[in-house]
Amino acid sequence: MNKRLIIGLASGAVLGIFCIIGANLRYGGELSTAYLFSFWFNRLVMGLVIGLLPVWNSPLKLTLRGLLMGFFISFAFYSATEFQDLTGFLAGGVYGIIIEWTTKKLA
Repeated sequence: MNKRLIIGLASGAVLGIFCIIGANLRYGGELSTAYLFSFWFNRLVMGLVIGLLPVWNSPLKLTLRGLLMGFFISFAFYSATEFQDLTGFLAGGVYGIIIEWTTKKLA
């Protein structure tokens, strides 16, 4: 595996933990383990996909790609949960940008 892919996966895994914490706080700890795992796994997949993409040097293009990939990948989880967690979906766009910039800076 290349360095960008490893950093993308690690970033997605860490951000997935933040998603689990945030979802638990928003829903008062009532979410199932399967739901929380799916949320975490969605962020891991986001890190995988972004880590596989080629490096771009344009800050604007990098930010837009992170935002779009974050929304695109988060939409899979959002639609599977019958559009119940808009905050989680929107956070996906932000997390896509974070993963994109993290892989750019560290790889």
